[in-house]
Amino acid sequence: MNETVGPVGEGDRISELDMLRGAALLGVLLVNIVGFAAAGFMSTADQLAALPTAGIDRVTEMLVNWLLRDKANTMFATLFGLGFYLQIARNGDRPGFTRRFSRRLAWLLVFGIINVGFIWIWDILHLYALAGFVLLLVRNWSTRALVMVGFALAVVDVHWLEFIDHQLGVTLETWPAYSDAAVLERQAVGQAGDYWGLVVQFWRFNLADWYENWGIVAWGVYALGRFMLGAAIGRTGVLNNVAGLVPRLPRLALFTLLPGLSVGLAMALMFAGFWQPFGEESPLIAGLGRPGTALLQAAGYASLLVMAWHSGLGRRLLAGFVPVGQMALTNYLAQGLLYGFVLFGVGPGLALAGHIGATALVAVSLAFFGGQMAFSRWWLARFRYGPMEWLWRWLTYGGARPVLRRVAVAA
Repeated sequence: MNETVGPVGEGDRISELDMLRGAALLGVLLVNIVGFAAAGFMSTADQLAALPTAGIDRVTEMLVNWLLRDKANTMFATLFGLGFYLQIARNGDRPGFTRRFSRRLAWLLVFGIINVGFIWIWDILHLYALAGFVLLLVRNWSTRALVMVGFALAVVDVHWLEFIDHQLGVTLETWPAYSDAAVLERQAVGQAGDYWGLVVQFWRFNLADWYENWGIVAWGVYALGRFMLGAAIGRTGVLNNVAGLVPRLPRLALFTLLPGLSVGLAMALMFAGFWQPFGEESPLIAGLGRPGTALLQAAGYASLLVMAWHSGLGRRLLAGFVPVGQMALTNYLAQGLLYGFVLFGVGPGLALAGHIGATALVAVSLAFFGGQMAFSRWWLARFRYGPMEWLWRWLTYGGARPVLRRVAVAA
């Protein structure tokens, strides 16, 4: 049972949500590291083309874009919004809830600002916190309003800004932060192991991409739309009887994955330059439709995963995602350290930016995520919460520190 006023207890967790959250984190990891090491960010196109794995890397990057890009973060953001909604639904009528929930979001915002400023430039926690404040304000909207507004916002994407900029004559090559000179400068600072130099570099990058180019607005709206859709899912009551929903999931998977994967493949081929039906405009055109196909594919993936979870073999195969999902905040922040370790030369860093392709990055990421699975399972066998989840809980609810240790571990 929950306390009269307090956080959600272990007995109230929904295993399907933890499993989906863990699976989404794997996708987020793969998309982030492949995308960040790509041309225009931490590598130049010439460097990647000179790698001995260039041919297979191009296919790997296309597959990551087709199967995971926008889909993994769609699942993650929708589940985050759904989790926030569940807290609102369970405690929203209790005295002091708005103040406590706002404090929870404020601390998430603090974590996000620290992360984006000093660890991982593409942090989404600060955006999730801001979206959570808006969700708190609209929590009494009807389900229909949440779906309509949420869907409208969810199909807004940074690629729409790129398309508009292109029509105005502004292209990626004209943005200083994405030029080869800027990329090589970031590489040089990273290879030198100059941590504070990297911080300065990425603050400059964020000023160009996040603020001057209004990227923070596009991605903030993108996250808010998914939060609203997550809240609408919670409103339907499907989580009260997930097992009863399973017989309907094959049809949902069929009607979402078939169009999502087929249209998404066409867009991924266009985005990668393998197919250019609109000439040089093809990648831009493809970008416009990616949010819509991402919603379809994410819904299809979630359906398949929940169906598998309710089978004996599927549950055994997917069980490793559950502890990762229970420690989603800790694991998400740890993934930022992997990006730095692989690409930069700070401390024991490998400084491989510009010298490693997508295929190797996927292999490294899968090995790292396997470690996260093992560590999360080990940790939760001994402790009730992940390290950052424990800190977040303590800062939110105040008072005595929450009990962390589950059982005494024998020496």
